[in-house]
Amino acid sequence: MEITPIRTEKDYTVALKRIDALMDAEPNTKEFDELDILVTLVEVYEEKHYKIDAPDPIAAIKFRMEQEGLKQKDLVSALGDETRVSKVLKGERSLTVDMIRKLHDQFKIPFESLFGRVAS
Repeated sequence: MEITPIRTEKDYTVALKRIDALMDAEPNTKEFDELDILVTLVEVYEEKHYKIDAPDPIAAIKFRMEQEGLKQKDLVSALGDETRVSKVLKGERSLTVDMIRKLHDQFKIPFESLFGRVAS
């Protein structure tokens, strides 16, 4: 088992191929240890080179609205009156923790997607 740092795209591709070959490795074997180390190295490389930013909370709300065929008035129960809904969707008003909780509970929008801009 010769493991080296992943510094280039070529190193990354080689590591992914080796991980694929080791996927059926039995626990408590050298192959399984190699798999564990390679996965860790790949995660670090991906975090540095392929980082995916969390979605904008407003984009997440609009995405859910599109998915469910919701209108602005459907958000009143979670965000307040229609004026507040409009301001939130335009980015003129931040979400409060209470709004985030209601959006999550009522519309199943993940918390991670909603904690971008929070007002106290």
